[in-house]
Amino acid sequence: MLNFAALKKLIMKLIKGTKLYSIFTGTCPVCHQGDMYLENNPYKLSKIMKMHDNCSNCGKKFKIEPSFFFGAMYVSYGVGTAIAIATFIIAYFFLGLDRNYTFLVIIIALSVLFPYILRISRNIWINIFLDYDKKIAEQ
Repeated sequence: MLNFAALKKLIMKLIKGTKLYSIFTGTCPVCHQGDMYLENNPYKLSKIMKMHDNCSNCGKKFKIEPSFFFGAMYVSYGVGTAIAIATFIIAYFFLGLDRNYTFLVIIIALSVLFPYILRISRNIWINIFLDYDKKIAEQ
């Protein structure tokens, strides 16, 4: 039986080279090796938005143009809505909570997951515009 760490390592190995790898790990979308964020822990709220200017491995510029990541707000809206709908379905239909408690659970879930939603949205946004390059990754 695989433990959680071994399963996570196996999954990351399988998706290496895809956009999902960069989205979930917060690494450079071009080489999948350099970190995009100064602080890996999204719950350090004072550093949640601080990013490296360039990839430490391949040198790719992350902020492609001024205000580039404003487009991630649209992605954030979609991710937040998906989480809210999933939370509603779980709380209302599976746990049998009434409507008021269900909406309270949604607010709590979105509040707790806010740092992850923000980072995942930025990662999705930059991966829309940049693609993985195996040649650059091997250098």
